[in-house]
Amino acid sequence: MDNKQAIQSGFKYPISISDAIANIESRKFLLPAIQRKFIWSSGQIEVLFDSIMRDYPINSFMMWNVTSEKTKNSYKFYEFLKEYRAFFRDENPFFNTRGYTDFMAIIDGQQRLTSLYLGLKGTYAYKMPRKWWKDNEDCLPTRKLYLNLTSALPKDDDRKMTYNFRFLSQPEVNKLSQSEDLFLVNDIYLYQDQDALEDYMSERNWKDVTDVKFAKKTLRKLREVVFKDKLINYYQEENQDIDIVLDIFIRTNSGGEPLSFSNLLMSITTANWKKDARKEFKTLINAVYANNFIISADLILKCCLVLFNDNIKFQVANFDAQSVCVFDDNWERIKKCIEVTFELLKKWGFNDSSLRAKNAVIPIVYYIYHNEIEDEICKDIKHIEEKNAIRKWLCISLLKGVFGGQSDSVLTGIRKVLKSNFKKQIFPFEQIKAEFASNDAKSLTLSDEVIDDILKTQKDAPNSYAILALLYSHLRYDTIAYHKDHLHPAAKFCKLKESDFSSKEDYDFYRNAEHWNSILNLQLLDGSTNESKNDEDLSEWVKNKNIDLKSHLIPEGVSLDFKDFRIFIEKRKELLATTIKAIVGEKQ
Repeated sequence: MDNKQAIQSGFKYPISISDAIANIESRKFLLPAIQRKFIWSSGQIEVLFDSIMRDYPINSFMMWNVTSEKTKNSYKFYEFLKEYRAFFRDENPFFNTRGYTDFMAIIDGQQRLTSLYLGLKGTYAYKMPRKWWKDNEDCLPTRKLYLNLTSALPKDDDRKMTYNFRFLSQPEVNKLSQSEDLFLVNDIYLYQDQDALEDYMSERNWKDVTDVKFAKKTLRKLREVVFKDKLINYYQEENQDIDIVLDIFIRTNSGGEPLSFSNLLMSITTANWKKDARKEFKTLINAVYANNFIISADLILKCCLVLFNDNIKFQVANFDAQSVCVFDDNWERIKKCIEVTFELLKKWGFNDSSLRAKNAVIPIVYYIYHNEIEDEICKDIKHIEEKNAIRKWLCISLLKGVFGGQSDSVLTGIRKVLKSNFKKQIFPFEQIKAEFASNDAKSLTLSDEVIDDILKTQKDAPNSYAILALLYSHLRYDTIAYHKDHLHPAAKFCKLKESDFSSKEDYDFYRNAEHWNSILNLQLLDGSTNESKNDEDLSEWVKNKNIDLKSHLIPEGVSLDFKDFRIFIEKRKELLATTIKAIVGEKQ
């Protein structure tokens, strides 16, 4: 046994926050691969700093003293995040420890230590509301932690904080500093010496501070908790057996709410993956993002399970070294199949908002992988019949919400059907339908009542595109971008007055969005055609553009004049219901 390993594990003399920060910067503190990603919000970090200032306990930490050269050479470790940018810079950088000096790997306390670093030294960028994800300052403004010295927070503060810590962007600082006194928390490093801090406070302009005594006391307290107080209590584990350390990690973290079970499984997977799993997963996530979809590591892990395991539950036993080795050995094909699946969905006009259940892609990935068609499936002239069947199944599954709630039973049933139809070069829609025929909640059968509800779906509802894509199954989604368009223009309904009608009943019918803003009055049009149509009357548009009524699912032999909208809607409802039944194979 290594003499170093003989050192007894146990609690060690506590260190200061500044000591911990210095250890992070010098890479004396690293993160083992079993650690999950940093997940704390900016609000949680702010509360942590408030708790420290109020002398609240922040719980103990657990460190693993890594001294074994075997561990350093064969196991993966990562640096702490220094600058956090949601989605784009949320992965810890890999650090090669081969031949490296002894160091501490954080078993418990990563979230708190990272938070302390980001608050004192780093930056935190979270997405602005109603912005699409882009790595720029408009979407993700860089923020630093500030302490508002103007006064203490009121006792009824929503965050139940006393000290007003906030992550602020530079524009926010510029605006707030006109009326409030803001102190950049990182600047406390300029005043590690007490005399330096006192000199600063005596020379400082306190014009915006309502309680100067509170402000000075606050700065003195901040200096003390960062540099003087020994607040980092930690247990140091000396055992170099990775299996024992992994068991400690699982026991320490699996019971706590901050670490979700799926994150724990991701950590275990990373530890058993020969490649850099975090990097590989992030590369795949970015590739899918390029097709306007956002996926998580959870989805990737579930894909891996479904591809190779009969038991697809998120259980520790399903992510042992042997199982993960299978995932790792087949990773390039797995990655390719996931990528082309989302490429296919984009060709069909889906995006992140219209794909209501991400688990719905897993059977498609399974089918592509086991039929070995990942290099061909996205080609326009290849596998047309299969793609039509897949798209039909996907649309109906999304409409019925079959992946809502606990989806493992659905995935297991579909997997069983797909497995029994390996390499038959046909997606087994009818067989999947039969598998769930007796389960009303998960069935792919569309009753008259269900169809009636479907047709009432409003234009901006999340599943509206899936409905229209099912109805307009003949369109070339792979080459043309389609828009949702009102047949009878929406603008005409919004301008109506009761005096325009001979009866209130007719007026109420025209004004009811269930009629004019629903699937009953919607179609899919390519973007240029939709822009040219604009608010043109339906009858004029059909006449002037010589529109094929059948391809646009417009009922024939019915007046298209706006005054006859009521009759039009009744007839189109019949046509759409008949069309859906024909598409999904329901009896008329």
